Amino acid sequence: MWGKMLKSISKSLMRLQHKCVKRQKSEVDKSVSVHGEDVVVLAVQCSNCCTEENRQCNCDHIHAAEDANHANSNSSFTHAVINMVGMLVGLGQLSTPYAVVSGGWVSAFLLIGLGVMCAYSSHILGTCLRKNPKLRSFVDIGKHAFGSKGRLVAATIIYMEVFMALVSYTISLHDNLIRVFMGTSLKQHFPKFSSSQLLTVVAVLICLPSLWIRDLSSISFLSTLGILMSLLIFVCVAATALLGHVPSNHAIPVLQLHNMPSVSGLYVFGYGGHIVFPELYTSMKDPSKFTKVSIVSFAVVTGIYTTLGFMGARMFGKDVKSQITLSMPPEEIVTKIALCATVVAPMTKYALEFTPLAIQLEHALPSTMSGRTKMIIRGCVGSFSLLVILTLALSVPYFEHVLSLTGSLVSLAVCLILPCSFYLKICWAQISNPLLLLNLFLIIFAFLLALIGTISSSNFLLKTFQFHHLTSPT
Repeated sequence: MWGKMLKSISKSLMRLQHKCVKRQKSEVDKSVSVHGEDVVVLAVQCSNCCTEENRQCNCDHIHAAEDANHANSNSSFTHAVINMVGMLVGLGQLSTPYAVVSGGWVSAFLLIGLGVMCAYSSHILGTCLRKNPKLRSFVDIGKHAFGSKGRLVAATIIYMEVFMALVSYTISLHDNLIRVFMGTSLKQHFPKFSSSQLLTVVAVLICLPSLWIRDLSSISFLSTLGILMSLLIFVCVAATALLGHVPSNHAIPVLQLHNMPSVSGLYVFGYGGHIVFPELYTSMKDPSKFTKVSIVSFAVVTGIYTTLGFMGARMFGKDVKSQITLSMPPEEIVTKIALCATVVAPMTKYALEFTPLAIQLEHALPSTMSGRTKMIIRGCVGSFSLLVILTLALSVPYFEHVLSLTGSLVSLAVCLILPCSFYLKICWAQISNPLLLLNLFLIIFAFLLALIGTISSSNFLLKTFQFHHLTSPT
């Protein structure tokens, strides 16, 4: 009798485990593309699966999820290159012509050099991932290298970069909206706000509901739309130069050394995609080709930035604006298309950029909490964060200085300092002396560049803010 009861209980437990694992595998396909990347929420799904069965989470679910994830790693070499290029090309291309003029044409060597350095740091991230197949994210690598402190530092810098990047995107949205709706006046209804500010508020409020969506796969199309908008901007600027709408005969300064610290922040921001490279690595069918993907992708992106930088600098010279779209002739159809693309691109970013934070937030909430309550907390936190971002963007609408500060303060850490530090710690025993010296040089170089660039960008931002505050009508 007792034997039959034990056998019955054993079969019931096996059915429950099989049901949980099956559900786990079915949920693996539900992912969202962030900067062209598939971010699979395995930890959250595993936790939810165990909670629903009223059992403590164990390693079997993790391994089942990993096996399912490897089974779904079917990204080809070409697909991976397209994804990496798509995640890198963004706001950086808008500011490159301004950066070339501000730093001089010699500064283009810094742009190319930073591209080479960031491609190398992408390669060593792949090396760290090969050391431990269980590592799935940038934060995981930080934890593997330096424990809980490494995880905390990596997560803090990632969220800082996401937050500051979204402020920059919102400033770009604000600057370009007024050009799209030129002649529209809303000030009579809200005299304390300009028309561009009111239009920006409306645009952000339109994006607000997307932060409440819990089904991540339903917003994945936003990534593709953002990539298309970025490519469309490049095509429009190239068409403006090739069709002769603007004479490309302006001289470019040779070198303006005093601007180089802030210019370096603008350049490195355009290469800031390392936080999602581990997800790209794990999504590849053949991860051994990740280094080649990095080389090809950074070569393409560096070529786009350099070409666009010199085209814009030659077309507009010292009169080039911080965003190339604001310098283009407003009456031309290509300009109107570029402006619309520049408005749509930031609006695709909010829900996608908040996805990693939302996943971590839901994972940190008590398992006893209902899904509806978690969704409400997630939506409220996202909405509040977006309103803070909107307030900062409208209060400090100085695109070039905020972008440069973001690049210097956090992007250099994400692109160079942290990857090289992780690599030295994880692969210390296998590193040759030349590689050791190379990584130490990159860490010191990036740290000094970040320090000088942060001070320079902060000073420019403060002076610009004070000047506009003093000269603006009361």
